[in-house]
Amino acid sequence: MKKTAFLFLLISAFTFAQTSLLEQKIHSILKNKKATVGVSVLGFENGFTYDKSADKKLPMQSVFKFHIAAAVLNFVDQGKLSLDQKIVLNKSNLLENTWSPLRDKYPGGNVEVPLSEVIEYTVAKSDNNGCDILLKLLGGTQPVQKFMDFKGVKGFQIKYNEEGMHKDWKAQYENYSTTKSAVHVLKKFYDGKLLSKKSTDYLMQVMLSTSTGLNKMVEQLPKNTPVARKTGASGKNKAGLTGAENEIGIVTLPNGTHYALAVFISNSMETDAVNCRMISDISKEVWEYFNK
Repeated sequence: MKKTAFLFLLISAFTFAQTSLLEQKIHSILKNKKATVGVSVLGFENGFTYDKSADKKLPMQSVFKFHIAAAVLNFVDQGKLSLDQKIVLNKSNLLENTWSPLRDKYPGGNVEVPLSEVIEYTVAKSDNNGCDILLKLLGGTQPVQKFMDFKGVKGFQIKYNEEGMHKDWKAQYENYSTTKSAVHVLKKFYDGKLLSKKSTDYLMQVMLSTSTGLNKMVEQLPKNTPVARKTGASGKNKAGLTGAENEIGIVTLPNGTHYALAVFISNSMETDAVNCRMISDISKEVWEYFNK
C-alpha cells in the first residue's frame, strides 16, 4: 500500500472514531429524555456532517424569524423596502399578551421607528409583535415560503404568524423545519447565496447580538465566542407539553473556521430547564469535537 493511501485510511479511521464518539456523547445527553430531538451539525470549511432525526419536520417557533428577516432583506435588496423607512407603531400592532420588548420600549405606541429597528428587535430579541409587523409588510407568510422555495431551501414550511400561533397551539406544527434544512440554509446565508453582501453582513451582525436563550447554545462555550443565532420556544401547554425548544446558529471557532448547529426539541415532557440544558450540552460537545 502506498504511503499516501495508508495516510488517507488512517485519517479516515480517526475521523470516523471521533464522529462515533460525538454520536455517543449526544446519545448519552438525550438518553431517557421524554422528547423528540433533532440535531444537525455542518462544518462549513471541512464539510463535516452529523445528523440525528434530521429529517423530522419539527415546529420552529421563533427560529422562523431568521427566515422572515431574510425575506424582508431580500425585498430591501430589490428596492421594495428600505432599512430606514418609517414603521408606525400603535395599539393595533403592539399587542399586549405576547413577548414584545418593542412594545415595552414604546408602551404608548404612536411613534415611527426605522424598519431596521423592527428587524433587530424581531431577530436579536425575538419580538413577536415585530415579527408580525414584518410579515404584514411582506404581505403574509406566503412570500417567505416562496423566497425559501426559490432559494432551494427544503424541509421548510411557514403558514402562521405569531398571533395565529398564540390563538391555536396546533398552528405551530404547521410552521416547521428539519434540522438538516436549518443548517443548510445557514450555510447558504453565510456563503452569500440568500442575500446581497450588505444584507448578509447586516443580518449576521444582528444575529451575533442575540440576547435570548443565554442558557442554551452559548451557555457552555468560551466567553465572547461569536455565535450568530436564533432561538425559539413555545412554552408549555396545560398538559405540561413543550411544543418546541429550539436554537440554530453559526459558530466561529478560534482558528477562524465555522460550523452550523441546529437543535430542535419537540413534544417534550421534560422541564424547561432540562430542555435548555440538552441544547447547551449538545453545543458544548460539538464545540469540543471541532476543537480537538
